[in-house]
Amino acid sequence: MTSERYPTGTDEEREAAVEAAAIAVQQGELVVLPTDTVYGLGADAFDPGAVQGLLDAKGRGRDMPPPVLVSSATTLDALAVKVPGYARALVEEFWPGPLTLVCHQQSSLQWDLGDNRGTVAVRMPDHPIALEILERTGPLAVSSANKTGMPAATDADQAIEMLGDDVDVVVDAGPSPGGEASTIIDVTGPQGRVLRHGALSLEALNAVLEPLGATLTDEED
Repeated sequence: MTSERYPTGTDEEREAAVEAAAIAVQQGELVVLPTDTVYGLGADAFDPGAVQGLLDAKGRGRDMPPPVLVSSATTLDALAVKVPGYARALVEEFWPGPLTLVCHQQSSLQWDLGDNRGTVAVRMPDHPIALEILERTGPLAVSSANKTGMPAATDADQAIEMLGDDVDVVVDAGPSPGGEASTIIDVTGPQGRVLRHGALSLEALNAVLEPLGATLTDEED
């Protein structure tokens, strides 16, 4: 497979790019899309074959299930249960943005993201083109656009170099505005835990939580 690259410089180009990405996702293909952090490799979260294709393209095992990107904070409750109050405070402050929350997943969901032990990692990206694509596709399984062990792609050229043979559509929106991956917080317990440091600092997160009498623990300490 040779990927097709879609520019987004004009309104017409952007519409064509979003439409091509949405159609590819509906057909079970993989797409590269821009986000506010780094470029992502996306697949329909509810298509097990497409999700497995994503893991295969990255050279990743089922023990590393991809996060799910959503276009609205309200979608969190369609995917997750028992979301604690402190997690909702973080969503209100930092979504859309570079914050990924690992939550208890809805047991009724018909999907297979890998060996996720009953959890799902959810994020709402702060990128207009990513949100337009997500509004048409619904939740997408999205991991950083790179081979495992390589740096995440921060532009379309890097993504194509690593993943071009496995991807149907590449949406090119220029260099990533962020360039740093999202901060990942485990919110499945009474106290949140930082699983990966990223674009949001522990200080910024705790500044929101401290008035609520909550703080995060840092797994990397």
